[in-house]
Amino acid sequence: MRKSRGSTLDTRCRIQSATALRGVCLNPVSKILNPLFLILLLTSNAQAGAQIDSPLSASVRAVLQRSVSDEAAPKSAFANQYEADVWLGEMSRRLTKRLPEQTYRLSFLSTVHYEAMRAGLDPQLVLGLIEVESGFKKYAVSSAGARGYMQVMPFWVHEIGNGDQDLFHLRINLRYGCTILRHYLDIENGDLYRALGRYNGSLGRPEYPNMVRTAWQGHWILHTVRNASAADIHKSNPPG
Repeated sequence: MRKSRGSTLDTRCRIQSATALRGVCLNPVSKILNPLFLILLLTSNAQAGAQIDSPLSASVRAVLQRSVSDEAAPKSAFANQYEADVWLGEMSRRLTKRLPEQTYRLSFLSTVHYEAMRAGLDPQLVLGLIEVESGFKKYAVSSAGARGYMQVMPFWVHEIGNGDQDLFHLRINLRYGCTILRHYLDIENGDLYRALGRYNGSLGRPEYPNMVRTAWQGHWILHTVRNASAADIHKSNPPG
């Protein structure tokens, strides 16, 4: 999916009320554990919703396939280095408790920003969605089988991918998640409330869209990227 198809999301999108739905965290080694243990994990209290497997037209399938199959190395989507330093520094500070390791945290944020901008999404909206969907747990799995940070359903890999892509891989998960949300926004003519409902498999119900809005606007909005001072950058991104 080409970046030109996307557009910056309006922060005043129509969203109403809400409840969090979260996945259960799986350790990486769980993928090689015995089936009974995995069944117990997958049927525990994970409650995240799931995208619904709906027929795609040939043209839409082709666009989505091009989007997820693009393996070009990510490039910075920031306007300049100053903007990158401010955004990454502040988002890193806010995410420290959830992702304590600094190098991985900055890699995660850079990937979120690139994949969101590539799909024409607000990166801060994507952070809010990840908070609700998985609580920033890389190996989260819902009771419906959705996987990873953005809780992507495995059927998408067979529908538009190559059939064996690992949805627990950071970039693959974010690529699919952002592509899918962009697809739903296109279906709904930019209506974020309905697009989020489709993403969660709860179209028409206000709980999930409102929770994403609350996380997005309450935890991840950054209003002063272009006006922050150098001192602010230093405080937001301390050494070490």
